[in-house]
Amino acid sequence: MLILSCEHASNEIPKKYQYLFSQNRDILNSHRGYDPGAKDLFEYLKVLGDFYSNLNISRLLVEVNRSIPHPHLFSEFTKGLPSVEKNKIIASWYKPYRAEVEDRINKFIDKGEKVMHLSVHTFTPILNGETRNADIGLLYDPSSKVEKVFCKDLRSNLKEANPDLKIRFNYPYLGKADGFTSYLRKKLPEDYAGIELEINQSFVKHNRMNENLKEAVFNALQKTLK
Repeated sequence: MLILSCEHASNEIPKKYQYLFSQNRDILNSHRGYDPGAKDLFEYLKVLGDFYSNLNISRLLVEVNRSIPHPHLFSEFTKGLPSVEKNKIIASWYKPYRAEVEDRINKFIDKGEKVMHLSVHTFTPILNGETRNADIGLLYDPSSKVEKVFCKDLRSNLKEANPDLKIRFNYPYLGKADGFTSYLRKKLPEDYAGIELEINQSFVKHNRMNENLKEAVFNALQKTLK
């Protein structure tokens, strides 16, 4: 079973909290507010999924790809809110999104299915003045044989689709770092595998992913799943 998710699909802010960002629309529209191109790729890949879900609020409201104790769960714009307000945000957006995905995965596993979860992201080409040296990053837990083999096969199929692509493992982030997939690995150690797919935003224009790259990812993922 393939589960597709996209945690940073949008930079939208619920009306109730828009006042917190009235002077910071430029930040909302940047990578800090969302993953440009990620939702477009996610939508393109959905036909391959047995279940899919994305969250249409900005990570600057609450970061659903972080665990609740994480210091960056709330951004500099929301961390000063009263605890009661933070709890409302968690109850309204964070918990329902993560619970829906986890519940669907559990239902598949309860039926005897094995689950591959692909979380779709994009990364900024330059961070803190340093150019990221990859087109695609595949993030996984090196201790998981299933995840390692899947990523090797996916990389091979991506290179077959486009030999010029520079594909790296556990770059520009570590697959074991705090995130939704790493959380689910701990909760569901049997029959679950979680991969984060990271695409360089140099392939993104006006929040749309390059069509050739989308096709390459689609075909490579479809072949890997067979």
